[in-house]
Amino acid sequence: MQQSRRTFFKTLGAAGLFTIIPRHVLGGNGHIAPSDQLTKGIIGTGGIGRSSYHFNSDKTCRLVALCDVDSNHLNQAAGMAKERFGEDVAKYSNFLDLIKDPNVDVVHIATPPHWHALMSIEAAKAGKDIWCEKPMTRTIGEGKRVIEAIERYKRIFRLNTWFRFTDTFYGLGTDVKPLKKLVASGMLGWPLTVTVSGATGFAWKFFWVGKENLAPQAVPSELDYDMWLGPAPYKPYHPHRVHQTFRGYWDYDGGGLTDMGQHYLDPVQYILGKDKELPVKIEVDAPQQHPDAVGIWRKIVYTYADGCRIVLEGEGFESKGKVPYIEGPGGKVYQGFECTIPNVMNKIAELPDPEPQRTNFIDCINTRQKFALNELNGHNSCTLVNLGAIALRLGRNELNFDPTTQTFIGDNAANALIDQPMRAGWTI
Repeated sequence: MQQSRRTFFKTLGAAGLFTIIPRHVLGGNGHIAPSDQLTKGIIGTGGIGRSSYHFNSDKTCRLVALCDVDSNHLNQAAGMAKERFGEDVAKYSNFLDLIKDPNVDVVHIATPPHWHALMSIEAAKAGKDIWCEKPMTRTIGEGKRVIEAIERYKRIFRLNTWFRFTDTFYGLGTDVKPLKKLVASGMLGWPLTVTVSGATGFAWKFFWVGKENLAPQAVPSELDYDMWLGPAPYKPYHPHRVHQTFRGYWDYDGGGLTDMGQHYLDPVQYILGKDKELPVKIEVDAPQQHPDAVGIWRKIVYTYADGCRIVLEGEGFESKGKVPYIEGPGGKVYQGFECTIPNVMNKIAELPDPEPQRTNFIDCINTRQKFALNELNGHNSCTLVNLGAIALRLGRNELNFDPTTQTFIGDNAANALIDQPMRAGWTI
């Protein structure tokens, strides 16, 4: 009896083997049989989960299932699937039911960040490949657990921020490739400082903050609030805690820093060649934060062992004058790729291109090769976000970090936030 491609790759993941693949498994003559077509389910159908970039279904990967704890969101999304794709998708209110659905190959996690790690790990255990929204995880410890699960169960993981390999990077007027080539050439010198300022558009979510002293309100009938909270500590329901405004509360996210930070910081890690490195010092200038509601901040500075720095400019810097994006002893690069090095574009054109990146997620699933932004480099750029969030929450002007152990030096309170306890009944 012949295997379908889907069954073959699930068996491959469980066995951890790779061998010559029979032609009948992969399909021939350009024909993709229904049994060979990948399928996906989306968990979280509020904003991102229903966006045009994600809510799709085609001959390479067909949408077959949806899950949401808000029945209005779920029913609206199912209606969209019927109207756009002619699909009668399976509907679930419990994410575990979607993950266990044998008709689902790929799980797309589009929930608030406090769910990302738990769902990624459960999907890996069930033999599913994973497309996860940013930030990868809400804590550093959760990131470590995701890496362990992806390795143990031989899954393919994609983190959904794409600026390291495609699209014009925020405020720079170019993709990252010329920046990567310029930095690698040494023309800018070393060490470098990268400043993510308001000129890059980074200020647009600074004010995604929480509200203090929320008065409890009745939970709407369409929302399973207890399931929405999941592993997060119990707090009485208020509409500002859920859906788009959840970003303003430490239990679920970390404001504009964690919501957008990985979009900006992941390409910087790549440009600087630091995918396998983490900073040793984090400095923060910010008002004291509320224990529940995320507040504003002014500046966060990350310093690496070799002296390279990443500077995030927050509130108070929006109208500041011209700031170099990358600065080194040999030159500066400003927004719009204005550079102090004469004829820099001609010089860059003569340089070798960076190593190619695997950017087709479906191909990565079929060949079992890591995606360009995976659980490993994704964890490191997410750790930058979480380092800043920890320093903010604790009101620390400076934290010292050991990249090898991924722990803080001499700060028990900061180390306590690396692995945060989950609510009773939930565990990784």
